[in-house]
Amino acid sequence: MFQVSVEETFSSGHALRGYKGKCENVHGHNYRVQVTLAGPQLDSIGLLVDFTELKRVVRGIIAEIDHQFLNDLEPFKTVNPSAENLAKYFYDEMHRQLTVLPAGAGITEVTVWETDTASAQYRPGK
Repeated sequence: MFQVSVEETFSSGHALRGYKGKCENVHGHNYRVQVTLAGPQLDSIGLLVDFTELKRVVRGIIAEIDHQFLNDLEPFKTVNPSAENLAKYFYDEMHRQLTVLPAGAGITEVTVWETDTASAQYRPGK
């Protein structure tokens, strides 16, 4: 199995609805997101997926949420903008936008760090 990952960073603010503690207040993070894909075979030139294409898609998603208050954006108007839900959001958007992958390849994990020491992952179920 081959595996590739890309990482990017962005900054956004949020407030956790229903949370009792300091994170219920408006605050921000310098987030880091990593998207990992895996697959059993490479394409005709020896790539699982072009890093340039992965970065283009990730950067496009980030462009919509960078330096924004996440609670004001879909789907976070109704879904709490937690790191866990951000990881799922990135997975859903990447899955929707990555339309050409080698047979059997797919996104295996998205990790979102809120700080250098705190992260959340989303892995799609089989």
